[in-house]
Amino acid sequence: METVVYTKGLTKEYKKRFSSKKVIALDGLDLEIRKGEIFGLLGPNGSGKTTTLKLLLGIISPTKGEAFVLGKPVKDIRVKGRIGYMPEGPYFYEFLNPVELLDFYGQLFSINKRQRRNRIDELLELVGLLPYRNRIIRNFSKGMLQRIGIAVSMLNDPELLFLDEPTIGLDPLGSMEMKSLFYRLKDKGKTILLSSHLLSEVEKSCDRVGILYNGRMVKLGEIQELLSIKDEVQITTEELSDDAKKKIEKIVEESGARVLGFDHPRESLESFFLRVISDKKNDDKK
Repeated sequence: METVVYTKGLTKEYKKRFSSKKVIALDGLDLEIRKGEIFGLLGPNGSGKTTTLKLLLGIISPTKGEAFVLGKPVKDIRVKGRIGYMPEGPYFYEFLNPVELLDFYGQLFSINKRQRRNRIDELLELVGLLPYRNRIIRNFSKGMLQRIGIAVSMLNDPELLFLDEPTIGLDPLGSMEMKSLFYRLKDKGKTILLSSHLLSEVEKSCDRVGILYNGRMVKLGEIQELLSIKDEVQITTEELSDDAKKKIEKIVEESGARVLGFDHPRESLESFFLRVISDKKNDDKK
């Protein structure tokens, strides 16, 4: 499967102000993100998530290591038009309405007027803001700002989306609609790198996740694989009588029911995340 994000030994160090000491914000990150997947980047505050996004976007330069996006070095200007980005807490010109805002950004992408008009209506409908197309952004709620941020990030029909906390401020229905949008984008072959603190949303939306702690990737893998409890097995069957339920370990097949599946039970992503971080904190104390 095609790799759209690749890093090897990616490291970023900062000098402390008024000190010769250095702070390692990201330490030797090795990462591959595949075409068409939704990848969740997790970690507590200060773990290196935002630094990773900035390095991949070419906003800052690494101290050492290398990074490639869509087959090009991250500093290659030619790749920028194929990327969409929504920062955490985006800020927009509040005196514009959504149509005016998207039209402005569309001109920056050199999209012609007719294409802009069609694209703007399509995006506003996609993110649920078509009824508010003429409302001044100053009067938008936080959730509505998140939606317009998603629309801006997709204006150039990018192959790769970097989304930093895209569901903050959305109500449960809005979060569900956003998850549905992610799936539709994935079906179109888009790749999404999603950074979020909302673990339940990541668990429902992402194919794989990576957990950063103190600048290092401490866990990386598929959701199903990471959250499966290996030393337990659960059995799913058709409806059983009360008597059969009492004897389930011995007589599932004898009771006339079909065994519908064997699987490992799963812990929640929140529980897994907290356990990983707690273990790392304990290791640091040793």
